[in-house]
Amino acid sequence: MSLQMTQSEQILEDNLVAQLIAAGYDKVAVTDEASMLANLKTQVQLFNDVTLTDAEFTRVLHHLNRKSGVFNKAGILRDRMKLTKDDGDTVYLEFFDSTNPLRNRFQVTQQVTMEGSYKNRYDVTILINGLPLVQIELKRRGLEMKEAFNQIQRYQKHTFWSGHGLFHFVQLFVISNGVNTKYYANARKQSFKQTFYWAAKDNTTIRELTPFADAFLNRQHIGTMIGKYIVLNQTDKILMVLRPYQYYATEAIVDRVQNPPEADANGYIWHTTGSGKTLTSFKAAQIMTGLPDVHKVVFCVDRKDLDYQTIREFNGFSKGSVDSTNNTKTLVSQFADVDTKLIVTTLQKLNTAISKPAYLQQMSRLQDERIIFIFDECHRSQFGDTHQRICAFFRNHQMFGFTGTPIFADNAVAKDGKKHTTKHLFHQQLHSYVITDAIKDENVLKFAVEYVGKYKQKDGNPTKLDIKVEDIDTKEVLESLDRLEKIADYIIDRHAVKTRNKEFTAMMCVSSVDVLIKYYELFARKKAEGKHKLKVATIFSYTSNEEDPDADGNLDGDAEIVGGEGGNPHTRDKLDGFIADYNAMFGTNFSTKDTQSFYNYYQDLAKKVKDRKVDVLLVVNMFLTGFDSKPLNTLYVDKNLKYHGLIQAYSRTNRILNEVKSQGNIVVFRNLKKATDDAIALFSNKQAKEDIFVPPYEDYVKKFNEAVVELLALTPTVDSVKDLPDEEAELKFVKIFRELMRLRNILESFSEFTDEDLALTAQRFADYRSAYLDLYDKVKTDTQKEKASILDDVDFELELIHRDIINVQYILTLLAQLYDADEPEQQKLRSLILDTVAGDIELRTKRELIEKFIDSTMPDITNAAEIPDCFEDFWEQERQSAFDRLCKEEQLDADKLKKVIDRYVYTGQEPLPDPDIVDLIIRPLKLAERGPTRRRVLDRIMDFVATFIRGIVA
Repeated sequence: MSLQMTQSEQILEDNLVAQLIAAGYDKVAVTDEASMLANLKTQVQLFNDVTLTDAEFTRVLHHLNRKSGVFNKAGILRDRMKLTKDDGDTVYLEFFDSTNPLRNRFQVTQQVTMEGSYKNRYDVTILINGLPLVQIELKRRGLEMKEAFNQIQRYQKHTFWSGHGLFHFVQLFVISNGVNTKYYANARKQSFKQTFYWAAKDNTTIRELTPFADAFLNRQHIGTMIGKYIVLNQTDKILMVLRPYQYYATEAIVDRVQNPPEADANGYIWHTTGSGKTLTSFKAAQIMTGLPDVHKVVFCVDRKDLDYQTIREFNGFSKGSVDSTNNTKTLVSQFADVDTKLIVTTLQKLNTAISKPAYLQQMSRLQDERIIFIFDECHRSQFGDTHQRICAFFRNHQMFGFTGTPIFADNAVAKDGKKHTTKHLFHQQLHSYVITDAIKDENVLKFAVEYVGKYKQKDGNPTKLDIKVEDIDTKEVLESLDRLEKIADYIIDRHAVKTRNKEFTAMMCVSSVDVLIKYYELFARKKAEGKHKLKVATIFSYTSNEEDPDADGNLDGDAEIVGGEGGNPHTRDKLDGFIADYNAMFGTNFSTKDTQSFYNYYQDLAKKVKDRKVDVLLVVNMFLTGFDSKPLNTLYVDKNLKYHGLIQAYSRTNRILNEVKSQGNIVVFRNLKKATDDAIALFSNKQAKEDIFVPPYEDYVKKFNEAVVELLALTPTVDSVKDLPDEEAELKFVKIFRELMRLRNILESFSEFTDEDLALTAQRFADYRSAYLDLYDKVKTDTQKEKASILDDVDFELELIHRDIINVQYILTLLAQLYDADEPEQQKLRSLILDTVAGDIELRTKRELIEKFIDSTMPDITNAAEIPDCFEDFWEQERQSAFDRLCKEEQLDADKLKKVIDRYVYTGQEPLPDPDIVDLIIRPLKLAERGPTRRRVLDRIMDFVATFIRGIVA
């Protein structure tokens, strides 16, 4: 690394440390674990006003290290320790004060060195009461922040666990290149998508390091973030941290509860769909349960929102808080229990509890208690009798609503001659974070809206799908079977493109139950005819109030999830048949026979959509609001939508997931252009369309071709990639080709995509991709290099290099073609197979073996049908040979090695150098050998799995 680069990063680091010292931090000379332990003893003594002997401090260390892992350490940090001193006295030690941030003792150090499987040196560490709670990694200006993120990933893997595991106490990471700065919680399996900018209350991001440190790292704020705004998710056993808009919303609600105005004391939060309202509202509820004059906090949802994932999340934040049964008696008992401060319930059960005579005696005792109600998605079900009944029953209440799409005068539905707005019921807007804010902060995706099938009267036949002109919007035209079939064929034809070969899933919303039934039966018939393999599922209400749910497009009339007799017997019979198809597909046993069975089906269906086991979910209204599934990326729309109903429906598709999911796809078969523009204008502003919608196809073609010019200027041929003169040039190539992969990933989601529009043919793109992967292999597998490479922490974004059809079965098919090919075609097919393997991230490690199979085994095969069995035998022999060679060369215990490999393949958890690898080695190791040997053995095991098991064994 050049001196200039080192100085630039060093200056950034020194300036930050000086800034923190000026803000009240103490500088401390902690440079390794020994000095950290000595400082920890001093700080624990000062914080607790005690003196500890060495033996007592050893017991403290044992307590801190009694459970491993970040999540367990977070619990230890927040608990007190009962310490029996040497003289028999008992003291209680604290390690962090969550209620009074400035009581904690703040220190800063830099360049702490830790040694685990590698030796790592960290940039800036914030110690609170002697424990490392915030780790800051910096990169020089001009480098990507993601490189700092990747560096922390390496530290987590290599050294944070080493020694006494004190760096597992880190609660927050901060990464910066001076110009941009982000923070995130310490959790396993991190994604760069889970890193956040800090912002001011008006959502203006604070990106540069110096103002970020002023706003975020000042002692009061960082102490508050750790003490109040990190959530220990009990279900997933991970730490979560609030984003700035979540922090400001929570603070605003708590302040309004602590300092309520005399009139209009309610409030509402406008945070766009997909921005994490559940976490925000739960954190606000959790804090309010600790306020002395609050009797209970009641979190209200619609029953249809209380699906499997929601229950899981709620119980993760507050274990046991959700009663998912239909039994109102359980809810009433929660109200009566003085120890139950937080209740999560449905509006339906709450209404029953305050309406039915059987419960009134118990509930009436609470009428004057101070109860805080929080309503999730308050734009729904809040303008009817239930809301008024709650207000009348509880005389000392305050209400707070969360919504992604408030009801304004423009989108309000008149009832009893009046238009009720969100402000009318919930009074003051306490904080807003609209869709343009979320897209700017990369917290949700943009939309790619495609309008398909505008119709015109032509020769008495108004059903030509591909004429893009304005339509006569008549029920007869829209519901004609000919039109529906054309749309079904369109979806079947393009579904793989929209969902990236079914890596993602889709939902289709239609205008009525009758139309849904027609669509379902069309898809079923076409599947039986062998025209597609899509797994289509559906759910709808068969009650009479869903006869015309397409009336206004606002989705205010979402049907209750009910079962049993009643409603329309025809639609109920149809639904039972569709559920029977579902049962046959998944081995389940659901029906509409009663409400619980139907609700169980609803929950199971929601889970299967989220698990990508359903390709297309057909709905009328259900699932269009409140349903959150990150793998869902496409919405097919054959239904009139407008205002909040439209935004809510579209927003099912725009959850952040990974680099491959680049936008939410909206495919519209109705004339909704004006309705879409009006909705965007209402919930953001008239100029927001450029911020919310992805640019047109032609713009991406232009960007791709401009990047190709840049690529060819640097590397005119694929072979020239190997001849790049230095790491700076290699880094430039990586960045250019990575951008080409990103652009091509987006381009391939457009229906009009064709390779002919691109300046780099598909074959040349694949050739450059192989060279890109060769460079990745060179950087990532060279573990013996003496100095750091500037490519070490570059993100190659390998998730963009995938083609679902490229698997071993596909290769076997090509091998069969090779076997049967004429001699002139054989060399071409051989090259195709080897190039295909070299260009796939999972199969490239197998290239040499596949080439060996072609050259050594295929000449002895007498029939192409023998190839799969011969390949399997060949592979097993090579695998066993490589396994035996590994054991012999490294002197490893074969049985233990097999167990380590099996556990890794099954769990996905990489083996640890100590104890997993150490335990395998039979021969005695000298002290100097231990580190290099453990690293080498671990790398060889990982290579063995990548070559012989990944992509071969399920």
